[in-house]
Amino acid sequence: MQTALMALLLCFLMLAGCVATTSSLTLTTTTASGTLEQIPATMLKPEGPGPFPAIVIMHDCSGPRTRSSGAPMRWARELVEKGYVIIIHDSFTPRGFAGGVCTNSSPNRNDVAPARRTPDAYAALAYLRTLPYVDGSRIGIMGGSHGGSTTLASVVAAETEKEPFAQEKRTGFIAAVALFPGCAARLGEWRTVRQAGGSNQITNYIGVYKPVAPLLILIGERDDWTPAEPCRKLTEIAR
Repeated sequence: MQTALMALLLCFLMLAGCVATTSSLTLTTTTASGTLEQIPATMLKPEGPGPFPAIVIMHDCSGPRTRSSGAPMRWARELVEKGYVIIIHDSFTPRGFAGGVCTNSSPNRNDVAPARRTPDAYAALAYLRTLPYVDGSRIGIMGGSHGGSTTLASVVAAETEKEPFAQEKRTGFIAAVALFPGCAARLGEWRTVRQAGGSNQITNYIGVYKPVAPLLILIGERDDWTPAEPCRKLTEIAR
């Protein structure tokens, strides 16, 4: 599976690995109400003038701080050696979830739900396109778990022209990789129907998930947090 992942990520450039530099920055994004908001981010850049392709990495439910799983930075170090500029931003800390949301059952966690993080993804995309050493036509997005779900939400086609980021999606990310995402959520036309009476069992699938870019989903057959079957059905119907 890792071979397939790297093949997709490298499909739009083959570059030799090199030493990376790391820097901190602040991105301007928007809240659910449309007001401007500042979030911190970390960028890794290969040595040299570029232009380099780039990848926006969406962190998982543990966030990028002290309780982080470390997965986003491990991917970043791997990919910057392949010649990619990387941005990992912090969607949680400025919104009151510095410790992540993996075991947080508060209704307030919806403030950082995957769909709410889509503006963060496009803020990173817009920033990368201002950099002279980034090839703005070759920017991808990836993430695991909560970040994988955010990736799916970020590259699903808009249902109407009035939907936020409808235009940005058409000319946005060139490829996407979602690692063990939650595929049972509503994503554009795609949704699931659950059994009545309080059961969490899915009884039906409605609509078609339509990504705006080539998408690779990798998921574990026995994953009990983000079950594989909804993702299997999503991709089967999407084909």
